[in-house]
Amino acid sequence: MIHNGFYPNLRQLANPTMQMLHSSRQTIARRSVLALALPIFAAATLPVFAATSAAELSADAQTALQRLVSKVPAAKALAKDAKAVLVFPKVTKAGLGIGGQYGEGALLRGGKAVGYYNTAGASFGLQAGAQTFGYAMFFMNDNALAQLGKNGGFEVGVGPSVVLMDEGMAKSTTTTTMKDDIYAFIFGQSGLMAGLGVQGNKITKIDPK
Repeated sequence: MIHNGFYPNLRQLANPTMQMLHSSRQTIARRSVLALALPIFAAATLPVFAATSAAELSADAQTALQRLVSKVPAAKALAKDAKAVLVFPKVTKAGLGIGGQYGEGALLRGGKAVGYYNTAGASFGLQAGAQTFGYAMFFMNDNALAQLGKNGGFEVGVGPSVVLMDEGMAKSTTTTTMKDDIYAFIFGQSGLMAGLGVQGNKITKIDPK
């Protein structure tokens, strides 16, 4: 009989290992569903976005960013120090049970578009119909920005730290507390939006005409 006073509790040793295995299985399962869901969702939505030109994406991204910084002081403060801001003016989310989201945007640096990207992701849970929103990512250092150039795209939440700013955080955050790599704001016509996430979204470089 093993006595806890002399030997570690085997259950305590097993729990972290089981939790790690469970987490790994969840990640694998999620990515498998994502791989299946995205082609279906993209097939339905890509024709809508295919006509978007580089000039339109640039103009829409700049307009969306200007609207965001005019309404949210934290976004305005971040914009002053950010290396670049990736803006997706319109992302469409749709599905029932397992759905997806897709949008296109521009990387703005010094007020000009220096690259174009799409964002795609799977969503889970009860949902019906379509919903549109936008989001902006403020890249605060060169290492974080370099992730956009990775082969195969950049997955939000893998690598650099990403802080999703809700209304509460946006009001309380100051430039002295902003120490993370990337700050993301999800917004609609009326301001910041809650209940939406971009964790796991895949961001890939595109070449619109």
